[in-house]
Amino acid sequence: MRAPLALEIGLARAAAGLSRLAGTGGGTTLPGKLLWKLDPGAVDRLAARLPQGSALVSATNGKTTTAAMVARILEPSTRLAHNRAGANLVSGVASALVAARDAQLGLFEVDEAALPEVARRVAPRAVSLGNLFRDQLDRYGELELIATGWRDLVARLGPATTLVSNADDPLVASIGRDRERHTWFGLDDPTAALPEMQHASDSKWCVRCGARYAYTAVYLGHLGDWRCPACGDARPQPSVTAREIQTDGLDAVGFRLCTPAGDVAVRLPLPGVYNVYNALAAAALALELGAGLEQVRAGLERFSAAFGRFERIDFGGGEAVLLLVKNPAGGNEVIRTLAADEAPKRMLIALNDRIADGRDVSWIWDVDFERLAPQIGSVICCGTRAAEMAMRLKYAGVALDRIEVRTDMDEALDRLAAAGGSSYLLATYTAMLDLRGRLEQRGLVLPFWQEAA
Repeated sequence: MRAPLALEIGLARAAAGLSRLAGTGGGTTLPGKLLWKLDPGAVDRLAARLPQGSALVSATNGKTTTAAMVARILEPSTRLAHNRAGANLVSGVASALVAARDAQLGLFEVDEAALPEVARRVAPRAVSLGNLFRDQLDRYGELELIATGWRDLVARLGPATTLVSNADDPLVASIGRDRERHTWFGLDDPTAALPEMQHASDSKWCVRCGARYAYTAVYLGHLGDWRCPACGDARPQPSVTAREIQTDGLDAVGFRLCTPAGDVAVRLPLPGVYNVYNALAAAALALELGAGLEQVRAGLERFSAAFGRFERIDFGGGEAVLLLVKNPAGGNEVIRTLAADEAPKRMLIALNDRIADGRDVSWIWDVDFERLAPQIGSVICCGTRAAEMAMRLKYAGVALDRIEVRTDMDEALDRLAAAGGSSYLLATYTAMLDLRGRLEQRGLVLPFWQEAA
């Protein structure tokens, strides 16, 4: 016989409290795992109790930042159930539902592969599809496998559910194209385009006929103003766009946000074109959820970086900037942003090959470290695949006397701190968590689950 939902919630909350008292941080997923074991249907029933329903955000790159931006926009007016710490499987969503005692709306970042199952459970009122890039092929397989799962999901969504999609991604644009409730977002500023498509770009071939896409503008990887010269398929016209993009180093990027509700100038306190995409996705979803244009602008302008995503930390007598780098598309955008400042750079690059990173690290050869190599004054390579990272930098043109290998992360951080000054910490997912854990032990950052509380 199934236990009452109130009892199940009480047990899950008690588990979260004990985990946090123990200092493990497991409160972000443990309650959901316990609830899932006790009663998988409890997730469905908890989601159904939210008076304003739920919204889901998924993408290969940027889903944590996009969801956090939406939260910042909506929080002044709406009580949220939100998996702020980035636990984005069913267990993480369940934990967020357990923790939310009086939430009105569920806002959940969701892993690409987990999206169909989470959507089936929570019956969302809106789903945001940000992008699909090659990532963790040993776990996800080729992009078309994820896209097929998304297509099947969208086909099952009720007519009242709104889809919010990136028109600049041809693969994403092929999903639910004819759906009535569909909001498209994308860039509309050729001055921000790349001079040419990067060699490691994905989705170069038409989903419909197999011919190579032609681009009027390429903004990031394979994202841009695309069309197929063979069959005529082309980018949907976005209704939420960014124009007049102006970068301000590593501090900010400005743009004009153009929407059906009007236009507004936004100064986003994060760098890079990829964060403009995150902001567009957040703005489009927030508008669909009932936010006003001024509320969107204010939320984006007071946003601060999600943990590990251009997170700034006082370290070694200077400022360390922690950046998540997990695949070629994201890596190339980080390098594009850093290389805009031609000053010499002190760096630490942490490369892991654990399950959550992907066992295959050959993707680092598709990241254009050559562009950054002339600016690297010194670099410490650490993590489980530190030697491979050092070799990649050698072939990128970084002098050997500027490369140091330290497999122990504490030792690597000690070496970086001893050098003094500002630095950049590039890390894969589990390496980023490892680095933050060590910085937390030194009293330099809060635990990510505590920051997200």
